[in-house]
Amino acid sequence: MAGGEQCVTQINDGDALESPSLLSSSERDFLVHNNGEQVKIDSLKGKKLWLYFSASWCGHCRHFTPSLVEVYKELSTKGDFEIIFISAYEDEESFNGYFSKMPWLAIPFSDSEKRDLLNEEFKVRGIPTLVIIGEDGKVVSDSGVEIIREYGVEGYPFTEERIKELKDQEEAARRNQSLTSLLVTSSRDFVISPSGNRVPVSELEGKTVGLYFSGGDFTPMLVDVYEKLKAKGEGFEVVLIPLDDEEESFNQGFRNMPWFSLPVKDKGCEKLARYFELSTLPTVVIVGPDGKTVHSNVAEAIVEHGVLAYPFTPEKFAELAEIEKAKREAQTLESILVSGDRDFVIGKNGAKIPVSDLVGKNILIYFSAHWCPPCRAFLPKLIEAYRKIKAKVDAFEVIFISSDRDQASFDEFFSGMPWLALPFGDSRKASLSRTFKVSGIPMLVAIGPSGRTVTREARDLIPSHGANAYPFNDERVKEIEAEFEEMAKGWPKRVKHPLHEEHELVLSRGKTFVCDGCDELGNGWSYYCDECDFDLHPKCALEENKDDSMGGGENPKEGWVCDGEVCSKA
Repeated sequence: MAGGEQCVTQINDGDALESPSLLSSSERDFLVHNNGEQVKIDSLKGKKLWLYFSASWCGHCRHFTPSLVEVYKELSTKGDFEIIFISAYEDEESFNGYFSKMPWLAIPFSDSEKRDLLNEEFKVRGIPTLVIIGEDGKVVSDSGVEIIREYGVEGYPFTEERIKELKDQEEAARRNQSLTSLLVTSSRDFVISPSGNRVPVSELEGKTVGLYFSGGDFTPMLVDVYEKLKAKGEGFEVVLIPLDDEEESFNQGFRNMPWFSLPVKDKGCEKLARYFELSTLPTVVIVGPDGKTVHSNVAEAIVEHGVLAYPFTPEKFAELAEIEKAKREAQTLESILVSGDRDFVIGKNGAKIPVSDLVGKNILIYFSAHWCPPCRAFLPKLIEAYRKIKAKVDAFEVIFISSDRDQASFDEFFSGMPWLALPFGDSRKASLSRTFKVSGIPMLVAIGPSGRTVTREARDLIPSHGANAYPFNDERVKEIEAEFEEMAKGWPKRVKHPLHEEHELVLSRGKTFVCDGCDELGNGWSYYCDECDFDLHPKCALEENKDDSMGGGENPKEGWVCDGEVCSKA
């Protein structure tokens, strides 16, 4: 699950460690509390020891320490274990400030030699690291951070046997999953409403329930679907699973939501994130009326289909897939670019160009924005390809779909483009983004003369092939592949070159690169050293040393023809 950032140490679990010698030094036989009180190390004999390697400058440590404090306070009544803080390199003021929040013991900051020795002893390569040592002095686990994050106090005493038992319980819970097993804990059998009322989980049973791990700008879309389904009388509920520990920000957000939630900081939240192997936000897990998981994440389906995706079953998604297939097959330029009285795009100076004037042409729909560095880097390549294609083909156009943040940015960016655009802020952008599943920019979608989509991956073809990729369909890509293969016939597979005498260069293709010989951009074939990340254009790698026979390097070797960035057999 998310949040497991730590470096697992390498420790021999069978090694026995003597606590006094492990933690003491020649001048010190005690540990300290954050108030300066000293505790004799001998008093720890027979206890479990948790060695906590951490530092205040480490964000992951600062996030994990409160969880460890909570576990420590719950288990401290057992009286059979102790945590010892071993500070990573930092100044004493930072040490004291960080240690003041810890209710356990520490190696004194002044004993840097012992702290260094413990780091070496347990091969600590990253923090936070929590090493768990049993009463017998043997290492129980070097993955204490991961165990605490996953199981909390339930993992105690954190032995292999206990972790296996918990995993077995989880498997059994999956087999017998119900809404109660998901949402009810030993200390809570309710969810809360935005007004703070407690609603028994039992009142949600028999309904379709979405467990919502929020993120981004998705909430308004889910609210729209939720309210439409409730208005239709559908048995659908949403339960927010808050992962943020900030109570104030949670309350501000939740009070504007129409559904239920688990309490903020509830232990069940992390448990559910682990149970459903949460890897992305937003996520909406659908639990059916029988308490079984119907779908692991319908967020994308809600963005694409809205209320039509309900009840989110496999049968419904199969039905939607057939509808989408039929829409793609019936797609025309007007169907994707015309909406109500919005039946035009704009040219320079805001001139309105009817969409009907573009029917029958090859169109590139260009999703981009001025604020996006990759977009700005890609734009000159697209302009160059556009001008070369337009010089030969009139039935071709590019339409810019802006993700700029204001009109001024749009105007500045569009002013450098030689093609058409949707007006800034046009409502059709949202529909086009959904239709073509735009998740990042720049993105370039090719539309054929029939109005159907040729490819959503035209952006990858421009850097590699430029205008030569037109009209961007599969047939042209196959032709280009054949041309590339033909081009390399007769070229040696490996070469040695004076510019890179350390290793042989291997004939490679499929990437854009900067030639280490002439410092110019290249793509397609190159002679490449993987070990040194060294590239040469074929023309640079294959040309002979400049001597009299080459006429000072101005003419190709006899039997070769040099064209553009490559030399090939005549």
